[in-house]
Amino acid sequence: MRKKSHAWLEILSASTKLGFTSFGGPVAHLGYFKNEYIDKRKWLDDKTYADIIALCQFLPGPASSQVGIAIGMLRGGLIGGLISWIGFTLLSIITLVLFAYFYQNSTIGDAGWIHGLKIVAVAVVAQAVIGMGKKLTPDKPRITIAILAAVLTLAWPSAVGQILIILAASLIGLLIYKKQDVPEIQEMNVPFSKKTGIIAWGLFFSLLIGLPILRPFIQNGAFDVFDTFYRVGSLVFGGGHVVLPLLEREVVPIGWVNAEQFLAGYGLAQAVPGPLFTFASYLGAMINGVSGAVIATIGIFLPSFLLIIGSLPFLNEVRKRPRFQAALTGINAAVVGLLLAALYDPVWTSSIQTTSDFMLALILFGLLFFWKFAPWLVVLIGAVGGMILTYL
Repeated sequence: MRKKSHAWLEILSASTKLGFTSFGGPVAHLGYFKNEYIDKRKWLDDKTYADIIALCQFLPGPASSQVGIAIGMLRGGLIGGLISWIGFTLLSIITLVLFAYFYQNSTIGDAGWIHGLKIVAVAVVAQAVIGMGKKLTPDKPRITIAILAAVLTLAWPSAVGQILIILAASLIGLLIYKKQDVPEIQEMNVPFSKKTGIIAWGLFFSLLIGLPILRPFIQNGAFDVFDTFYRVGSLVFGGGHVVLPLLEREVVPIGWVNAEQFLAGYGLAQAVPGPLFTFASYLGAMINGVSGAVIATIGIFLPSFLLIIGSLPFLNEVRKRPRFQAALTGINAAVVGLLLAALYDPVWTSSIQTTSDFMLALILFGLLFFWKFAPWLVVLIGAVGGMILTYL
């Protein structure tokens, strides 16, 4: 028990630090995770980390949050996954619930330090692209897959397009690398059984199908909120900004919030670290105070927990199969391409507006990539730099 409690404290410490410093959206989060969990703490090797990212790209929900949950579960069991999620999201949830009460008087979206944090994201994602590219695209075929994935992602920027690109990359990988020897992989120690995974899958589909059926018969506002946010969390592929139109269609037409309140909260959600899905906490608070925030937050994130619990016990077995490894080789190369595309849009396009912005991005990248500054320190320097830019 002492060993478990030590692992849980480690997970809480690491994830909380990430929850306070991970600005820039889901792609940047993967870069922060790599720095903390892979490079610094050595909890996983690069190949296992890439495989987990590939898995989460296939699942609906917030990919970066799911990666964090999966790493927490591998390190500390089901409780470890919950602790990892709490550490990564709690600050964002609390901040957005407070924003729900004060959003009308807030001008935080225009603050210079917020612009600085967006520029930090450029440096973080660039470092992640280079680091993962070295490991996952070491030859011309995989470099080609990555470049094509980036080009197609930019040409067809949708969740459906992303899924089809990953599927195509898996087929190309299967064709090119099917005769390749299976590389030695680090066995993932999944601390729960396949039976638990099957139960999680059953619960996921039972809630997804059952809640809408029961809703007309249960006249309860809290039930309606939970059903709405659970369904969104179960059906949104691509994560991040993709959740915006789905949530807007669910909460604005029925009058839970008006369009102005919705967009104000979404703008504020860009200003805080952690996953963008905590925007649900803001909406829940607008609908029914703190209790609404709790119900909406649980509703939108519960599918991620069930999907990860359902998938991890089977991942070790399929990772050992040559055909799966061949497909995964293509997928991992495509993931690098997706990161490369995201480095341009939305990270670069929303951050680099002037020559001064680019200068700050270069400095931050140098501090992170060459001088090996801690990410939290680069975040702090970027925030200060953003404030300075407003006076130039």
